[in-house]
Formats: sequence, C-alpha cells, structure tokens
Amino acid sequence: MKEISCIRVYADEKQIKSCKKEIKNAEDSIILLSKALSLAGNEIRLKILYLLFQQNRLCVCDLSDILFMNPPAISQHLRKLKDGGIIQNLRVAQTIYYSLNPQYKVLLQGFFEKIGKNQILESV
Repeated sequence: MKEISCIRVYADEKQIKSCKKEIKNAEDSIILLSKALSLAGNEIRLKILYLLFQQNRLCVCDLSDILFMNPPAISQHLRKLKDGGIIQNLRVAQTIYYSLNPQYKVLLQGFFEKIGKNQILESV
C-alpha cells in the first residue's frame, strides 16, 4: 500500500494554532452533536426523534401506531436513544412517555425544522 504524505510547502502556523484553539473550544459541542448524529443515523430513530420534537412527548404505543412497528421494536430504539442521553422518560400511572432532552431539542432544532418544511434537499 502506497503511503500518502503531506506535500505542502509552507505551514501556516498561525492558522494551525487558531484551528487547534477553535477545536478545543468546540470540543463539548462536537461530542454532543456527534453522539446525536450517531444515534439519529438510523432512519427509525431519526423518525422517533423528529416525532418527539414535533409532539413534545409520546409513548411506545403512540410511536408503534404512527410508525407501523410493534412495541418491542420501538422499545429497542427508545432504549438506545435513552442510553445515549438524547431522550428522557416520564411515567404517568402505567404509561411511560418519552421526550427529547432539552439540550438535544435545541441542538437538533434546525434539522427538524428543515425536515418539517421538507427543505433538506434544498440545503444540500
């Protein structure tokens, strides 16, 4: 396998230093967004997150009816999202309602607004 090496003639040390500082300052946000995008990278989970964004809270049965999936399948996706810290739950009597954690709601708002207006392709 051929090794690829950098062929730049001049390194802009000021730019490199600035970029390192920018990455360090953005580290927490990058980690937060990376986690969200990783979990939302699944079509079903993205639909669930979008629905939770739009409706504020839904239970497993609601999601099951909306997405035409059985409750155990929905529960598996919800478990991954909950374990990832993106959603939270609230028990009301026998029903567990799920909602987006506030920080992720704010973080994903721009994406979901574009989805709601069917504008994703326009912004690509």
